[in-house]
Amino acid sequence: MKLRSLKWTFALLLVSLFVFVELSAYSLGPLLATWKGRLVMDLVSLVGFLFLAGFAFDRFSRMHLRLEHQNRELFALHRAGLDIYGDLSLDTVLQKVVDQAAQLLDARYGAISVIDREGAIKQFITTGVSEEQRQAIGHPPVGKGLLGVVLHRGERLRLPDITADPRSAGIPARHPPMRSLLAVPVTCKGPFRGNLYLAEKESASGFSGEDEETVVRFSTIAAIAIDSAYLHQQLRALAVAEERGRIGREMHDGLAQVLAYVNTKAQAVEELLRQGKREQAQDQLRQLSEAAREVHADVREQILGLRIDVFPGRPMDEALREVVSLWRRYCPVAAELDVQPDLKLSPVAELQVLRIVQEALANVRKHSRAEKAHITLRELDGVVEVVVQDDGEGFDPASKYRVDRPRFGLAIMRERAESIGATFALESSPGEGTRVTVRVPAKGAAGENHASLDR
Repeated sequence: MKLRSLKWTFALLLVSLFVFVELSAYSLGPLLATWKGRLVMDLVSLVGFLFLAGFAFDRFSRMHLRLEHQNRELFALHRAGLDIYGDLSLDTVLQKVVDQAAQLLDARYGAISVIDREGAIKQFITTGVSEEQRQAIGHPPVGKGLLGVVLHRGERLRLPDITADPRSAGIPARHPPMRSLLAVPVTCKGPFRGNLYLAEKESASGFSGEDEETVVRFSTIAAIAIDSAYLHQQLRALAVAEERGRIGREMHDGLAQVLAYVNTKAQAVEELLRQGKREQAQDQLRQLSEAAREVHADVREQILGLRIDVFPGRPMDEALREVVSLWRRYCPVAAELDVQPDLKLSPVAELQVLRIVQEALANVRKHSRAEKAHITLRELDGVVEVVVQDDGEGFDPASKYRVDRPRFGLAIMRERAESIGATFALESSPGEGTRVTVRVPAKGAAGENHASLDR
């Protein structure tokens, strides 16, 4: 009963009692002249007021219990939602959905079905059923009997006793005994379709109508979490596809430049030998041999670097420490890593930052002749700043394209930065080392980075 309705009901009863007392006093006027009559009248009034107080207390108690129940439900839904949203793996989210739903309604068993486009059960994830019981049951359900009601019709289902329902069929012989059942569809925006099943409420003989409404609200939270996990999965798949295409272009363009360089040197050697200039030809061959060794080192470094990746649940600093550890195996330059924990970057931005750091370190190894390199990642005012700095010989950026050997890495880093909406800056001068700075909008900040997946 709503508070306003309760207020007017109590007021009406109070007025009715007052009118009753007054009419009684008017009708029993002669009797009230004695002390016995007044005593009876006072007792009648007292009983009336006690009745009103009891009525109001009972209604307020019911309202209080209902509010307590709703608060517990909201808290449980909030806690379950936070736990579900904490993971972006679709399989893990599905398992958490059924675990939290069973816990929320005190159900011994729970399950969630994943339905394909033909309406068949693709996955059936359970809770409360041990691995031994699952093996004894046999193959997963195919959607017959009561499961098919929710599966094919998309209807809610709440039964106090499964065995008494004529639609109950196909339960395996070694299936755990179940009586009470509550099932609701989980409707997502994405391609996922499913149903949530709960069985055997342990704190009562069956599920109530309030339990059903609670599960419906929970299924809405679960659907949002499932859609989020699915979109994250698709984003990572697109990012991997884009990354493969970018790496293919980089290797093709980089090797094309090196092969053009090798071809030029080979023609120069041929011409010098024809002219009898053996010393100059040997110098060209030395440069050619050095270029071949460098290409071999570059390809090996790229292949090993591709084994390092960021994925859901892996901190960014852990992946970067692996990058630095691998780099130290092939480079004598000392390296220091300073990474702020809990950096907020999108999955695509994390991957591109990782590759930019790898490329910057590769340039330090190949060109800087440095003794020390320092890598810093920190967030300030909604921007993650990535800095790779060395104390090497540096160079004049204005003439970087006129060096004797091709340097393709700077263009690669700039392209990767631009693909995630980041800025790229290069600072260097002869004898002063080189500093590469990339500034990426943090995830959730204004102007959040979005990878261009249509490149």
